Amino acid sequence: MKVLSPAEIKHVFDQQKSYLATNQTKDVSFRLFQLKRLKTVILENQVEIEKALWNDLRKSPEEAFLTEIGIVLNDLNHHIRNVKKWSKTKRVVTPLFLQPSQSRMMHEPLGLSLIISPWNYPFQLLFLPLLGAISSGCCAILKPSPETPAIAKLMEKMVAETFDPGYIAVIQGGKETNTLLLQERFDFIFFTGSSRVGKIIMKAAADHLTPMVLELGGKSPCLVGKEANIDIAAKRIIWGKLINAGQTCIAPDYVYVHESLKDELLEKMVFHMKKMYGEDFQKSKFYPRIVNENAVSRLEGLMTDGTIYYGGQVDKADRFISPTILDSVKQEDPIMQEEIFGPLLPILTYKNIEEAIGFINENEKPLAFYYFGSNTKAKELMKQTMSGGVCINDALLHIANHHLPFGGVGNSGLAKYHGKESFLAFSNQRGIVSTPTWVDLSFKYAPFKWFKFIKRLF
Repeated sequence: MKVLSPAEIKHVFDQQKSYLATNQTKDVSFRLFQLKRLKTVILENQVEIEKALWNDLRKSPEEAFLTEIGIVLNDLNHHIRNVKKWSKTKRVVTPLFLQPSQSRMMHEPLGLSLIISPWNYPFQLLFLPLLGAISSGCCAILKPSPETPAIAKLMEKMVAETFDPGYIAVIQGGKETNTLLLQERFDFIFFTGSSRVGKIIMKAAADHLTPMVLELGGKSPCLVGKEANIDIAAKRIIWGKLINAGQTCIAPDYVYVHESLKDELLEKMVFHMKKMYGEDFQKSKFYPRIVNENAVSRLEGLMTDGTIYYGGQVDKADRFISPTILDSVKQEDPIMQEEIFGPLLPILTYKNIEEAIGFINENEKPLAFYYFGSNTKAKELMKQTMSGGVCINDALLHIANHHLPFGGVGNSGLAKYHGKESFLAFSNQRGIVSTPTWVDLSFKYAPFKWFKFIKRLF
């Protein structure tokens, strides 16, 4: 993969500014055509995408489709079906005191956008935001993560073969490339990654007052209530935790369970782990790998907290860490102070659920909140907490519904996307008031003769 020089990055940026100035991206038929082209190139390269994700993260073709390709295609079809409707200028109500004027709202592209994606879902998290850029009429520079080089190289090839580089282009590189890109004056920035880097992106954007979406992360809590179906809870928590070997921004980060249910929950978790992946996790074709050796070392260091109830095997050369359940973990332990981003699952217990709620509220607002138990109790707990999204009696599923906005709150993110929300994220909602000239009402002019009457209208 070629890393561009500062001059080459500047050239791509200027190319896109010129392309945007032609206004052809504002044509809805143009946007629809580009969305369909993107769908075609994804379908044509599906096998290659699966191979690249296997090479980078050992994702099975099944997991690659369910968590990356399928999610993008599903949202892409939604954009193709609805972009004409979303893009129409709409009449809105005009208050009596503004009549006979008429009011409309139109959506126009924010302009030249920068999309920076992470390594954990490298295909999904580059192309999902791109749907919003295309459907809204923006140009886009895409910056994939260098940590997953096989899929990054393939995505660059797909984009280069499908789109004019003045319209959509991929730029490869690491931190230095990000720094150079952020020096340019983009009209919109979309970043997915850690809260630490999100703050850097936000500071850089502040120099130009650039609007943005920040999709970050955090410690997404999972609460198991006394009334929960423990077998189902164990199965679904383990499923949500071990997808992508726990390298998921909305993975259940830790579990709080009533003390009377802990032993049963732990037994069921181990049972379902083995049922999903077999006795030897390292030999399972469905169990992914950690992204690199540094990440393996970081996770290995977190295993010293609490006691290992199950798992704990590490093979650095294979970037393998077995699913690991940690018991007797304390709130103050290091593993409870940072997002885990791996297949380690701390278990904490409560006597009174308010203890768990207190801990959640003392810390940063999470990207997701999971509760296993009754709907009534879940509604009660949602009133007491805040998070980007919620699943009741399941995990992760809210990300797959393109009718729901997806995003964080506070430290876990800024603004939303998916489905129509992606279109809106990359759009400027422009309000228009059109006033006729056949009548010119005098009450708005000094010396305001009809002021008492106008006050009543307001």
